[in-house]
Amino acid sequence: MTHPLIPQLIDLATPVAEDLGLEVVGAVFHTNRRPPVLRVDIRNCADDTSLDDCERMSRALEEKLDALDLIPDAYVLEISSPGLSRELTTDREFISFRGFSVIVKASEPYEGHTEWRGQLIRRDDTGVYLNQKGRAIAIPRQLVITVQLEDKV
Repeated sequence: MTHPLIPQLIDLATPVAEDLGLEVVGAVFHTNRRPPVLRVDIRNCADDTSLDDCERMSRALEEKLDALDLIPDAYVLEISSPGLSRELTTDREFISFRGFSVIVKASEPYEGHTEWRGQLIRRDDTGVYLNQKGRAIAIPRQLVITVQLEDKV
């Protein structure tokens, strides 16, 4: 379940990231840890996301968070790059990662499977489309739980 502060934190972090030439791709607030950990995932739209990008974002976002006192108790701010083995959620990500190997998981079996692997073709309102060895597969969107980039090493 998403922490109630996450939408507000993303709204705050997005312009900070944009000023640095970065994009916020997600955030999680782990309140079950002591101290709690706020992790914000960023991406450099023009190049590979570097440690320098994470450091710049950390300093800039920390300044904003401290000024607003949005999180009153002690916490750890963690800025990271989501890497390749991550979940695709936005239309932009589905366009950016077209042709990449993905794993699609479904809430219930469809054509005998709850998990598919293949190259991402696209996503639209009705389905997620994969290429499996030259054969196009359409998985109904209402059954799709996750679409994750496959980490091929």
